[in-house]
Amino acid sequence: MASYLETLDIPHLPESLSVYVALYRDVQNAALLRQQLLSGNKEFEYAFIDASMVFSRAHATAAIFRAINDYKNDRLKSHNVHSEIVFSLNPANNIADSFRKFGVADSTKDLLAVKVSVSPEITRDSVAAHLEASVQGTPVTFDDQTLSEISDVTRIKKMFKLGALPSPGDKTSGTQNSNAKRQLEMSLVGAIALRGS
Repeated sequence: MASYLETLDIPHLPESLSVYVALYRDVQNAALLRQQLLSGNKEFEYAFIDASMVFSRAHATAAIFRAINDYKNDRLKSHNVHSEIVFSLNPANNIADSFRKFGVADSTKDLLAVKVSVSPEITRDSVAAHLEASVQGTPVTFDDQTLSEISDVTRIKKMFKLGALPSPGDKTSGTQNSNAKRQLEMSLVGAIALRGS
């Protein structure tokens, strides 16, 4: 599993804050993971995201950057930096709605786990060991190709009210498909950056 845990490099963030990301498919214990979050179990302080609601690495990274930036500047609107990551994915300012739409649900099959190292005890090895013991799923590479197989583009476009944009994968040429992906990604990242501004 450790080879699938990635240390995300996010420019403009303090080097003291490492971000670890792992993507899973066919998760069997999403209900247990959700329950651990709801009960406030500190060992499960992660951003557990329904990966079907993540369009690309840039989409996820924008939300992570926004949350960490808010954390560093004492502007969190939720309990901690991890819940703020889930909140940052939502184009609206409703925290509960964010968890319903973007967070892990009992029925989640594809899961993006994000852990921010907010203390020295949180290391790549400790996160890898905890996720390996806790998540019953198949680890996969966190890249745009894998996310394109997982993403529910129709739901994402509906959530962000981007129905007028062409959908990647529609019966279009390679260039048109690439342009559609880029346009949707830019719209999603822009919505994250502008929310609540």
